[in-house]
Amino acid sequence: MRGNGVLLPISSLPSKYGIGCFSIEAYNFVDKLVQAGQKYWQILPLGPIGYGDSPYQSFSTFAGNPYFINLDQLVSYGWLTAEECESVDFGDCESSVDYGKLYHERFRILKKAFYNSKIEKDQDFIRFCEEQKDWLEDYALYMAIKIRHENRPWSQWEEDLKDRKPEVLIREKAELKEEILFYEFLQYEFRKEWLTLKKYANEKNIKIIGDIPIYVSFDSADAWAHKELFQFNEFGQPTAVAGCPPDGFSTDGQLWGNPLYNWEYHKETQYEWWMKRLGFCFSMYDVVRIDHFRGFDEYFSIPYGDANAKNGQWEKGPGIDLFHRVEEIYPNSEIIAEDLGYVTDSVRELVKDTGYPGMKILEFAFDSRDSGSAVDYLPHNYNKNSVVYTGTHDNETVIGWYNEGLRESEKHMVRDYFRDHITPDDQIHKTLICGAMASVANLCVIPMQDLLGLDNSARLNTPSTSGTNWKWRLKKGEFSNDVIRELYNLTKLYGR
Repeated sequence: MRGNGVLLPISSLPSKYGIGCFSIEAYNFVDKLVQAGQKYWQILPLGPIGYGDSPYQSFSTFAGNPYFINLDQLVSYGWLTAEECESVDFGDCESSVDYGKLYHERFRILKKAFYNSKIEKDQDFIRFCEEQKDWLEDYALYMAIKIRHENRPWSQWEEDLKDRKPEVLIREKAELKEEILFYEFLQYEFRKEWLTLKKYANEKNIKIIGDIPIYVSFDSADAWAHKELFQFNEFGQPTAVAGCPPDGFSTDGQLWGNPLYNWEYHKETQYEWWMKRLGFCFSMYDVVRIDHFRGFDEYFSIPYGDANAKNGQWEKGPGIDLFHRVEEIYPNSEIIAEDLGYVTDSVRELVKDTGYPGMKILEFAFDSRDSGSAVDYLPHNYNKNSVVYTGTHDNETVIGWYNEGLRESEKHMVRDYFRDHITPDDQIHKTLICGAMASVANLCVIPMQDLLGLDNSARLNTPSTSGTNWKWRLKKGEFSNDVIRELYNLTKLYGR
């Protein structure tokens, strides 16, 4: 069945507290999606952010981002006052997140709410901790120890802590009891608020598309507590790390630095950890987009310690074996395969064998910098079992891409393909949106920046860079009635 949706991360929602969160603005956004005739809201990973403020480098693959907790909700509980919240400096730019100020201020106000909550006596909280203890205990302990060690990663802790000696962990749990409880409190409130928002969206017939990064961060509770899952040596160091080879967008390739999986171990355990991870995602989202899907066919392995990705090589991943297990444990689950990048015949075969819809990016169809086959991304070559985007969170906005990224010959190709030689350059996003929505792909998702026709100052992420990413925010009133009306009319016109 044909459908349409909008890509907007939680962090990019408007709010008065420096970053998008599960506040009234999130509920208002759902209402606007309904008015615009949409069926899906796609978000980015919800985990607590680590290096570079990236949601793809999280301290836990299971935990949620405390920044998304709605301070107004805590006021309604009587744990904070409105004056306390409004007195905090979260930054004064409504179109950008100031992560430095958030880091210093958000936890301080959240800790005040924690002290006032007396949460340890709450039966629902106690039940939550018991139900989620498989990951929550390690995560809360990890964060408490990390704070004590001035936020250094576990690889820089003393040996007994790095190796998780039982007697040392018992000591740490006793000494850090209150800090551990604080991090459990944050996860309880996060999950409660998120599932309430998700329920609201579902009741309005809006499905949530969530995002699961293929890899976890080295600086994470997962890597610290479960070294057996990864390609680590006897000293707890990675032998190789993840990334992407050089291409037209990056001459050095992309050095992500995430530890690679020990796929032999995962196969021996019937992919138990992966089943837990995916099961958790299915409880949080209606549809799960698996990032960097090609890594399950072959993954790029870069020697640990290299300064770039030039010396990496491709290694075989688990292939269809993993997804047979997924189908066995979670039949009929809704999954999108992010099959972008250098796509080989074996990657295409894996996506076909799983039956998952792959992704089509319109920008890639006309851009010679793309390492894949541009032909695959031209709408006349799509099949119904696919998801089409104008661009993703990693791409330039359509306006920025057309005006800054393309050669003149490529611009002419865009115009010729869509038989459009009259639309002004600053309105070209509308041509590509129509092209995406008119395609046969069952699902079309448009990033909010493209709906608004914003330039690259609104770009969310530029891969292989840090310091300027993940900051863009939707300003109050930008998703206006005019934009909503136009989106509704297009959605109706193209049968979505």
